[in-house]
Amino acid sequence: MGQHGGGATVRSVRTGREAVAAAAWSKVPEVTVLFWVVKVLTTGMGETASDYLGRTLGPVPAGAIGLLGLVVLLALQFRTSRYEAWTYWAAIVMVSVFGTMAADVVHVIAGVPYMVSTIAFAVILAGVLMAWYASEGTLSIHSIRTRRRETFYWATVLATFALGTAVGDLTAGTLHLGYFSSGVLFAALIAVPALAGSFGLNPVVAFWWAYVLTRPLGASFADWAGVSTARGGLGWGTGPVSLALLVPIVVGVGFLARRQRAAL
Repeated sequence: MGQHGGGATVRSVRTGREAVAAAAWSKVPEVTVLFWVVKVLTTGMGETASDYLGRTLGPVPAGAIGLLGLVVLLALQFRTSRYEAWTYWAAIVMVSVFGTMAADVVHVIAGVPYMVSTIAFAVILAGVLMAWYASEGTLSIHSIRTRRRETFYWATVLATFALGTAVGDLTAGTLHLGYFSSGVLFAALIAVPALAGSFGLNPVVAFWWAYVLTRPLGASFADWAGVSTARGGLGWGTGPVSLALLVPIVVGVGFLARRQRAAL
C-alpha cells in the first residue's frame, strides 16, 4: 500500500510539473473571462487611439508610428521563449492600433467602400486560416509553440483586427446603425459562440468567431463614447477615452502577469 501510494504521488508530482512546463512554454495566454475582458478593452483603445493619432499627427506620421510600434513589439514577442503577459498584451494593443489604421487607410485614402473592404479582409482572414490549417493541421491556439505557428497566429490576429474594424464601420456608417446600436448588435452576436459551445460547436471555430467580434464590439462602444454628439456619440473625445481605457487594461494585464508568476 505504501509503495503504491508513493508511486501515485510521484506520478502526480510529475504530471503537475509537466503541466506547468507546458504552460510556461506556450506563447499565448490561457483563455479565461479576464482574457476576453482585456481583449475587448484593447480593441476599444486601439480604435480611439488610432483616431486620435490620425487627427493630431496626420495619417502618414500616425501610420508610421503605428507600424514602427507594431514591428518592435512583435519582434519582442517573437524573441520570448514563453508567454509573457506585458509583452503579449502590448503587442495586442499595437496590433489593434495599426489594424485600425490599415482599415481606415483603405477606406479614407483609397476610397474603398466598407462593404468591399469587409469582404476583402474576410477573404484575407480565410486565406490565412486555410494556409495555417494546411501547414499545421490545426488552428488551436493551445498549440502555439513553434515559430511558424506563432507567425500564423499573429497574421490571423492582425487580419481579425482589420476585418473587425471594417465590419464595425460598415454597420455604424454604411448601414446607419450608429455606434451604440452597433455595439449592442455585436454584444448579442458574440454571445452566440459561447452558447453554441454548449450545443457542440467546434471550440476552435467558436474561439475565432468570438475573437473577430471583439474588435467591432469594443470599437463601437469606444467610438460612441469618443465621437461628437453630432456623429451620434457622447463627445468625450478620442484622447480621453483612450486614456480611460488604458487604466483597466494596465490593471487587468498586471493581474494576469501576477497570476502567471504565481503559476511558475
